[in-house]
Amino acid sequence: MCLISFISLLTMSLFLFLMGINFIMKDFSIFIEWEVISVNSMNVVMTLLFDWMSLIFMSFVLMISSLVIFYSKEYMAEDCKIIRFIMLVLMFVVSMMLLIISPNLISILLGWDGLGLVSYCLVIYFQNIKSYNAGMLTALSNRIGDVALLLAIAWMLNYGSWNYIFYLEVMSKDSSMLVVGTLVMLAAMTKSAQIPFSSWLPAAMAAPTPVSALVHSSTLVTAGVYLLIRFNVIFSTFWMSSFLLLLSGLTMFMAGLGANYEFDLKKIIALSTLSQLGLMMSILSMGFYKLAFFHLLTHALFKALLFMCAGAIIHNMNNCQDIRLMGGLSMMMPMTSACFNVANLALCGMPFLAGFYSKDLILEIVSLSYLNFFSFFLYYFSTGLTVCYSFRLVYYSMSGDSNFFSFNSLNDEGWVMLKSMLGLLLMSIFGGAMLIWLIFSTPVIIVLPKSLKLLTLFVCIIGGVMGYMISKVSLYFMNKSLKTYGVSYFLGMMWFMPYISTYGVINHFLIVGKMVLKSFDQGWSEYFGGQQMNMVLVESSKFNQMMQNNNLKIYLLSFVFWIIILYMFLVFF
Repeated sequence: MCLISFISLLTMSLFLFLMGINFIMKDFSIFIEWEVISVNSMNVVMTLLFDWMSLIFMSFVLMISSLVIFYSKEYMAEDCKIIRFIMLVLMFVVSMMLLIISPNLISILLGWDGLGLVSYCLVIYFQNIKSYNAGMLTALSNRIGDVALLLAIAWMLNYGSWNYIFYLEVMSKDSSMLVVGTLVMLAAMTKSAQIPFSSWLPAAMAAPTPVSALVHSSTLVTAGVYLLIRFNVIFSTFWMSSFLLLLSGLTMFMAGLGANYEFDLKKIIALSTLSQLGLMMSILSMGFYKLAFFHLLTHALFKALLFMCAGAIIHNMNNCQDIRLMGGLSMMMPMTSACFNVANLALCGMPFLAGFYSKDLILEIVSLSYLNFFSFFLYYFSTGLTVCYSFRLVYYSMSGDSNFFSFNSLNDEGWVMLKSMLGLLLMSIFGGAMLIWLIFSTPVIIVLPKSLKLLTLFVCIIGGVMGYMISKVSLYFMNKSLKTYGVSYFLGMMWFMPYISTYGVINHFLIVGKMVLKSFDQGWSEYFGGQQMNMVLVESSKFNQMMQNNNLKIYLLSFVFWIIILYMFLVFF
């Protein structure tokens, strides 16, 4: 099952990529209208849009999902229900395909809801309380976006068709169409976990690691960004672009800070995904949709590789995810460590790796744009934080001696996992250079002052040094740092967003529910209802039994009384 899925998905990916290149070169797109059913004058039509953007994105999703399924063959080998797992992943991919090629809000909703439903099934795959809670948080957070999309569909009834692609020009000018734009923006913010909907993304790490590699690189979380890339014209209104720029910039900043305080390997990578989504959203809000798409593709490559390496490490360490218990992995798992470091450097924007081409270009465009100081600060400080937590992660897990309790079975022998990692390693090295030649046909030179040109490099170096320094702490420093425990707790808990979306909301309802349960179900209604009736019947039957068994005189006397009462009743009435 794994092998067939891998080969078929990879073949389709190559075919779609070649078609995508062809479509870019010819500036060509195909719009298909398939009439599903026709009754009298009513037509139900399925519309599909194939252009260079949808084809290249589909090819990337298929390539990553094929490698993830191949990787799962070994990672999920002990799972007796592996076929069910592969089927769920394939359903996930099909939902994403439907979303990518739809120029119609109804079919987008089908793909959108398909992603939400299958992601819930995958998050609760390891069946325990933590997984169920995470799955519920993921599903309910995404429902907000689904409702926004449904309202957008209802509003589109005013215009006679749900094919939004025909109304994009109207949307940018007509104030009533801004309602659709606002609702779509809300839907995209929930799916791409922007503030205040950020708490579900790290919680979704309860899913198996191959799922995280697929979901948090190229499918679920990027669906929101992709939808906004399709609706990029709506950002011609000033307030929408400013609002999204502020929120996505804060998301980027908050996730970067949170990752520096986190010790769970998968959650650090999840927060890094959140930071990169903020970067995509913010550059998109400034109107550079091609740049956002470019970063979306390069990010998918190195983030999937990062999750796969993390999965291999966790798999080898008997499902331990705490980076404080790791150390010396570069000696014991050299190939995995090499892939992990390349993916980390690509994330940081190391020159000539995949992430460099998109991140450096985005930051230079930001320096070139008309932007306020606060947004400018958020961009560059968040870039520094990315390098900071990446170096911290490498310091904790790769260097020094092993901190794990007398554990010697760490090795690189998982060849199936390694092959899929090496496939993504090549893409993480060469993918950025290949894509920049494809997407931007004309090479553009950005001329900036030397200080601004070197600012990115300077921020990255400072971030790397800070990451090393905050990791290399002594006991004395740790004791002193307890004074700022409140601040670090606030920053590490993503500005208390998980509390606001779960404990903060749910607590009051649970207290009220407990009061209702105590006073009604277990209180007076129970006392005067079922329990009281039961008690009366039990007591009366006991009394009756005692009369019949124990005391014949009393029984006969009561019988005489009963006869007298009957006689009196007959006489008087």
